[in-house]
Amino acid sequence: MTVKVFRSPARHGYAVEVSPYIPSRVACAASQYYGIAGCGTLLVLDQTETGLTLVRSWEWGDGLFDVAWSEGNEHVLVAGGGDGSLQLWDTANHSAPLRVAKEHTQEVYAVDWSQTRGESLIVSGSWDQTVKVWDPALSPSLTTLRGHEGVIYSTIWSPHIPGCFASASGDGTLRIWDVKGAVCRLAIPAHKAEILSCDWCKYDQNVVATGSVDCTVCVWDLRNIRQPVNQLLGHTYAIRRLKFSPFDKTVLASCSYDFTVRFWDYSQHQPLLDTVEHHSEFVCGLDFNLHIPNQEFASVCILSTLQSTLTLWSLRGLSLPMYVVFKRCLPLFTLSIGVCVLRNGVPSVGVVTAVLITTGGAALAGKQARTHTHTYTHTHTHTHTHTHTHTHTL
Repeated sequence: MTVKVFRSPARHGYAVEVSPYIPSRVACAASQYYGIAGCGTLLVLDQTETGLTLVRSWEWGDGLFDVAWSEGNEHVLVAGGGDGSLQLWDTANHSAPLRVAKEHTQEVYAVDWSQTRGESLIVSGSWDQTVKVWDPALSPSLTTLRGHEGVIYSTIWSPHIPGCFASASGDGTLRIWDVKGAVCRLAIPAHKAEILSCDWCKYDQNVVATGSVDCTVCVWDLRNIRQPVNQLLGHTYAIRRLKFSPFDKTVLASCSYDFTVRFWDYSQHQPLLDTVEHHSEFVCGLDFNLHIPNQEFASVCILSTLQSTLTLWSLRGLSLPMYVVFKRCLPLFTLSIGVCVLRNGVPSVGVVTAVLITTGGAALAGKQARTHTHTYTHTHTHTHTHTHTHTHTL
């Protein structure tokens, strides 16, 4: 198979989203130096038969942590920045954002664009413990919602109920909000540890999933919150992001700091469908491609430091929809062509068809510039330690 590689300035990936209009297009939000210091880059890429093509890239003066495509304009997307800003970008504009809104006082870690018919709103979640709702022009925010007592890591609109969204926080709660009433309708003590991600089932308005630092995915029925419908066990480190399948109402995927992507069917007694272990570092983001049902290929976007290589991986044989994963990597390691291990699946069906090799020798500077984030130590050829004061226990 053809190896598809894209090279970019040194960045670490935080989020990825497939275009709702163009099947081959993906947007990636990235930051320098693990988001501790430096700038950010927003990348828009197209997959072609011969490789990955850069459609557009923009630099921002602070790290970028999330991205979402407009549901009403195929060229427009919104990104959340470490400087507390939201930026509205247009792929037809080569230089500056269309608009910038800066009301949050700390990092914007989550953005999402509403999906219900007749509604076009943006929601943002920040480390300042507030959620804000915006119109698509990013005029002054329509409302600011308070209630969380910790960093907000994830916000997601309901695909079913206009003006309704969920948020997940470091305070261990999942909250359901009503924009029209500007109130929290439901607060669920979903985990005893920080919740890093949540997502709404595409087929059931009552089902929401949460992924936590406690290594579990919990699936909730909002009509009965005394206990989860199912608790999905298998990850060995914090779950960074999860997504429900757009093709099957009980299937979802999760990615983790344990270097794996796992597929689940929460309706089954043994819910784990497959574990994809072709990563060698933290997997920070993923997205399904809603245009390609039951696609046997999966694409993994990897952004590394120093040599800065974005590589497309193809996994053959997965009986699951196409998905895209955005992974944060370190320099000075090699991923070789070989066979991926798939637990609970047919052996030797996941074939790695791309090689990522990074070069260089200088360790990253240990400058600290954030009030909140995570603490991790990585060791490859060199040891890089980057520390923030908001720590996930892994």
